[in-house]
Amino acid sequence: MDTMNNQFTTPVIEEESIDLRQYWHTIMQRKWSILSFAIVVTLLTIMVVFSIKPTYRATATLLIEAQQANVVSIEEVYGLDSSNNEYYLTQFEILKSRQLAEKVIRNLNLVNHPEFNPEPGFIKSKITEIKEDLGVNQFIQDQLNTPTVELTAQEESAQHFQIVTDSFLKKLSISPVRKTQLVKISFEANNRLLAATVANAVGEAYIDNNLEARLQLTAKASEWLTGQLSGLRQTLKASERRLQEYRDSQGIVGQDGGLDIANTELELVSDKLVDARRDRLALESVYRQIRAISKNNPADFERIPTVLQHKVVQNLKASVLVVELKKSELAERYGAKHPKMQAAQSELNNARRSLNSQILAVVNSIENEYRAALASEGSLKSAVNQTKSELKSINRKEYGLKELEQEVDANRQLYDTFFGRLNETNATGDLHSANARIADPAIPPRLPAKPKKKLIVVAAFAASIMLGVMVALLLQALNNTIMSAKDVEEKLHATLLGLLPLLPKRRKHDHPSYTQYIQEPQSAYSEAVRTIRTGVVLSALDNPHKTLCVTSSIPGEGKTSMSLSLAYSLGQMEKTLLIDADMRRPSIAKAMGIATSAAGLSNLVAGTADVEECIHSIENANIDILTAGIIPPNPLELLSSKKFAKVIEDLETRYDRIVIDTAPTQAVSDALMIGKIVGAMIYTVKADSTNQQLAKNGLKRLKEANAPVIGVVLNQLDVKKAEKYGYDYSGYYDSYGYTGGK
Repeated sequence: MDTMNNQFTTPVIEEESIDLRQYWHTIMQRKWSILSFAIVVTLLTIMVVFSIKPTYRATATLLIEAQQANVVSIEEVYGLDSSNNEYYLTQFEILKSRQLAEKVIRNLNLVNHPEFNPEPGFIKSKITEIKEDLGVNQFIQDQLNTPTVELTAQEESAQHFQIVTDSFLKKLSISPVRKTQLVKISFEANNRLLAATVANAVGEAYIDNNLEARLQLTAKASEWLTGQLSGLRQTLKASERRLQEYRDSQGIVGQDGGLDIANTELELVSDKLVDARRDRLALESVYRQIRAISKNNPADFERIPTVLQHKVVQNLKASVLVVELKKSELAERYGAKHPKMQAAQSELNNARRSLNSQILAVVNSIENEYRAALASEGSLKSAVNQTKSELKSINRKEYGLKELEQEVDANRQLYDTFFGRLNETNATGDLHSANARIADPAIPPRLPAKPKKKLIVVAAFAASIMLGVMVALLLQALNNTIMSAKDVEEKLHATLLGLLPLLPKRRKHDHPSYTQYIQEPQSAYSEAVRTIRTGVVLSALDNPHKTLCVTSSIPGEGKTSMSLSLAYSLGQMEKTLLIDADMRRPSIAKAMGIATSAAGLSNLVAGTADVEECIHSIENANIDILTAGIIPPNPLELLSSKKFAKVIEDLETRYDRIVIDTAPTQAVSDALMIGKIVGAMIYTVKADSTNQQLAKNGLKRLKEANAPVIGVVLNQLDVKKAEKYGYDYSGYYDSYGYTGGK
């Protein structure tokens, strides 16, 4: 049972997510509005597009050559480079220049052409007339303290020429073709023949302008070259004279002053010095070993590898070994005093003396070679130093010589260059060619370039559709009313007791919902009321809500029809009393055909009438009604009195259920006072009408007053409109006609 109670009292907050179906239903709901808006915009666009004069675009292709075809390369004289990208960028800017445009305008006399002197339209002329009549221009000048300046005919002509030039440049476009030497010259005009004529004229004017500039440059270069040539001649002669005087004074012979001979000599001596140093170092090591051994014991020199490796020493060493071998063989047969042994010993001694003598000779030879190598190295070193000194002297002379030679060469080269350029310029002064030509002349276009009527109309239709969709989604996003059960739970954080569908209005019956439950008990509306009744009963099974109060945020949300319908449905089960506690705008008496002057709640609380006089029975509805009675001057004081609470307490002993219709929460505080003595309160919200913040504020006020709000009823829900929005309410009431007789 606690679980069931929590089901009706705890709102379920779902995680927010993007619902594409909701967007689609929003669009479909307003599809006719969007389509109507798109059609209107498209029709207006068609009217505007077909009223615009067609504009034709003619294009001429110009070839700008990177390598100039001139015989005389004047650009080189001035240091220009025509092969890089900067050259082409410069030519493109020249094509778009104001000077070239003015030349074309003068050649074609475009100042007086109708293209640049359009007649003012009807609207523009009328605006001008109105301004003149009202003196708007004079008023503006007076306010700005701008004095009126009268222009002369020449100044007016110049001003008009500037205006035509500005218009001309706006219609002209220059578009280079990537990775080529081609450039597209396009011109837009309302006259197709004029567009082609101007495009070709711009190309021809550019070619003529380039030729004129080149011719002027050639003449100027020739004049400048002539002036410079005489000075260069004197400079060259002076530099040659200084060179010859330097050669004579320094005694320089040869092309480079003898530097090549000195370098060769230094190279040879240096090579010999390196060889001598290498030989000396090799002998020095052996020499030091020899000096470390005494010559009194020649056998010790055998430890020196150089001595031991000497060929004569090796031969004598082998002879000694042979004699020693022979002696050792005789020693095995004879004694030491045997003649053969003595002869062998004598032969061995002689061999050793010869070996020692040869070792000493080799040692002395090595010492002599070392001394000779040392002396040779010293002499070669002196020769190298002397050669270096001579080379330094020659280098100093050669440095001065080269400076003078370079000066002479530079002056001669400059003189020859200027002399050659002057001869070429004088010989070919009248021969020049253009750097560009028209590769593809412009022809009058057959079709206008703009406006592209079909594209504009299609784009306008598509844009208006998109704008309409955006506005529809924006209106939907800005709609802060309560539209669905989901809004009740997510925006109001309240429990939804049920939904009441919107009933069609009937003639002679302003409030069909007052009697719908009685007249059509099997309708979807009646089933929805029974669903709400079930929710109210199930919300408190153990301790039933005996007294129910129905309120809303503002008037017109259907709280009275909700009170009547709920009382009808409860009257079918229990003894029920309906009380009209809206003491400011009572409506139940009128709805049920009871006289407004009849005794009611105010009389019962005041004690001027008893219960039987105030209560009216409605037999066909099986309920009793306690009308508001006479409206008191201060209804809030009456409803907050102890007598009113005592009356409700007494009525609870007579009836099983009491339904009270009270005033809205945002208008007055009556509902807050009644909420303290009732068992449950039902909050009525009109679908797609009640502001979200109003409903939240009303519920907040009731919560702060500790009123027992058990849920919200979403009233007057437009089922068809809700289905367009994608809401499914089949679970709340019978939308399939299951309960209907039909």
